[in-house]
Amino acid sequence: MSRSSLPKILFCLCAVLPAYAELPFGTEVRIERPDAQGTARLELRNPGNHTWVIQGSNDLSGWTTVETLKVHNGFLSRTLSAPGSTAARTYYRFLFDPAAQNLTSTLSGGLRLPELPANYANPTLPPGFSQPPISGQDNTPVANPVTDAAATLGRVLFFDKRLSRNQTVSCSSCHRPQNGFSDPAQFSVGFEGGLTDRNSMGLTNARWYQRRAFFWDERAATLEDQVLQPIQNAVEMGMTLPDLVTRLSAEPYYGPLFTQAFGSATVSSDRISRALAQFVRSIIATQSKFDLGRAANPQFSNFTAEENLGRTIFTTPTLGNCSACHGSDNFVPGPNVNNNGLENPYVDKGRGEVTGLAADEGLFKVPSLRNIELTAPYMHDGRFATLEQVVEFYNSGVVNHPNLSPPLRNPPGTPNAGQPRRLNLTQEQKAALVAFLKTLTDRAITTDARFQDPFNYGN
Repeated sequence: MSRSSLPKILFCLCAVLPAYAELPFGTEVRIERPDAQGTARLELRNPGNHTWVIQGSNDLSGWTTVETLKVHNGFLSRTLSAPGSTAARTYYRFLFDPAAQNLTSTLSGGLRLPELPANYANPTLPPGFSQPPISGQDNTPVANPVTDAAATLGRVLFFDKRLSRNQTVSCSSCHRPQNGFSDPAQFSVGFEGGLTDRNSMGLTNARWYQRRAFFWDERAATLEDQVLQPIQNAVEMGMTLPDLVTRLSAEPYYGPLFTQAFGSATVSSDRISRALAQFVRSIIATQSKFDLGRAANPQFSNFTAEENLGRTIFTTPTLGNCSACHGSDNFVPGPNVNNNGLENPYVDKGRGEVTGLAADEGLFKVPSLRNIELTAPYMHDGRFATLEQVVEFYNSGVVNHPNLSPPLRNPPGTPNAGQPRRLNLTQEQKAALVAFLKTLTDRAITTDARFQDPFNYGN
C-alpha cells in the first residue's frame, strides 16, 4: 500500500472559549505528524492536571468522544491510529471544557505502583556496612526507620510536582536518578524560573553521614528537616506546609498511600517529612565495580592496572591522601566538616554563613563519592565540569585559607609545612585516580524501578 492511500489523521485543538482563563501557565499541546502507518502521537503538558476529551470525526460536523483523559502530574502522552477504511479521512480534536472536570486521579489510574510494595526496608548491604566505621555513620533515627509502605509514599512525593506552588517542579527535578540523583546543571531551575545559589548535591547513600546534618552548609540538623526546606524555599518550590497539606489531602490516591504508611489517611507535614526521608535513605548504591572487587578479594582482581594504581593513590597518605576526607567504603568523612581551599576569601561562606563564625568560613559538607561519575558538575558551586578538573584542583590548585583542612596542608616537619599541599602527580597518576573514582559508579540504581517516576503518563 502506498503512503498516499493510507488513512489520514488530522488534528484540531479546540476549546470552549472561557477555557483559556482556566488553564495554568505552561499548558502546551504537541502533535507529531502521522507516520507511514497512519499513527500519530500527541503530548500534553498541563500543570493543572485537568481532564481532556479526544473527539473524532470523518466530516468535521459529527463528533464522537474517543477517550476522556485525566492528566497526571502535568504530562500525558497518547498514540492514536486512524480507524476505518483506507478511504476514510479522520479528524481528531482535543477538547478542554472547564465545566467537565469530573475525573479524579485514583491510585490505580494515576500511579503505576507494584501490587505489593517494593523492598526498601531490607536492602542487601556489603558486610562492612554493618561494622564500624560505616555503622556509626548511619543517620537513620530510631523514630523513623525505613519501611516499604512509607518509602513507597516517599517515592510518589519525591516525583510529585504538586509539591511546588505552580505544580511544575518536583524533588526529582533537581535530583534526577540518571544523574546520581543530582542535577547536571550548575544551578537548578526553580518553579518560576529562578536559579538556586548552589549546585544540587547527589543523594546516593545519603543515609550514611556521621554528622547527620544536610545541605552544603549543614543548616538542616536531620534529613527529616532537610526534605521540607526546598518545598518552602521561595526560589525552589514556593509552597507553604499548610497549603501542601491541603493540596495533598484533596488527591484521592494519597489517602490509601498514607493509610498504608502510617495507619490512617491523615496528611501532615510530619508524615510528608518522614516518608520523603525514608525514600531518600533507601537510595543505596552497592553494585559498583568497587563493591564487586571488595567482595571478591582485597586485591581487587577485577580492577585494571590503572584502576588499582588510582586506588593506591586515593588511599596512600603520601600520595593523594583522598581517603582522609572520603574514608571507609562509603567514601564520607568522619566527625569533621571541611574547608577544601577553593578560594580565599570565600564568596559563599558555607557553614560560616549559618553560624556567623570566622572559624566556619568556607566549611562545606563532604558528600559520599559513590556515583561521583554521574553527578557533574562538582563542588558546592558547580565550578568544575569534569572529574579531571577536580583531580587537577587537588593536585595543584588548593588555595591557602586560615580554615583550610589539615589533610590539604603540608604536614609539620616537611618543606613548606602548613602551606597547601601540591601532590605533583604525573598525567598517568591523575588519569589513574579518575579511573578509580569511576569504579564507584553503580548504574543499576539509576534504572531500578523502585527509584523511578511512578506516575501514569499514558503511553
